[in-house]
Amino acid sequence: MPAVLIEPLSLLEAKNYLRVEHSADDTLIGAMIAAARVQVESRTRRALMTQTWRLLLDRWPSSGTIASPASPLREVIAARVRDQAGDAQALDTDIFIANTASSPGLIAFDAGRVIHPVQDVASIEVDIEAGYGAASDVPAPLVQAIRLLLARAYEYRGEPDKSHATPEGITELLAPYRVMSL
Repeated sequence: MPAVLIEPLSLLEAKNYLRVEHSADDTLIGAMIAAARVQVESRTRRALMTQTWRLLLDRWPSSGTIASPASPLREVIAARVRDQAGDAQALDTDIFIANTASSPGLIAFDAGRVIHPVQDVASIEVDIEAGYGAASDVPAPLVQAIRLLLARAYEYRGEPDKSHATPEGITELLAPYRVMSL
């Protein structure tokens, strides 16, 4: 999963929620925000903030579609096929249609316009952009789940048995956003 520099919950918002008025725990709280976001992303199979992912394929699917590993899918930003020498041959992104309305997102491609790989392993690279966009675009229930996970982790820091327990209400907050496997 790609690194995210901006989180859906700012340090200031987190400190206000936790009622922390000092700066001694800023680094810790920042790390806990990132950990809570990763938990939400993992449980929902969604990228909250805009992220770039690289899909590696051995061959083009016969179905003519590729399922995105992260939702919501935003767009296909690049595609390449490695030749015999291992050099990347760029493909025109116009041959791909990103179905951004489906969940998981689907990428359809024109099978007549793709280059077929010569090598057998990971010779196709498709770069996609996924995520809601800016922090203000992340649905409120997902941000609330981050707050609850953060509060639990902060309250029980140093007590691993309690800090990893799922706070009440998380499952219900995340359920409508969970992306099912195809």
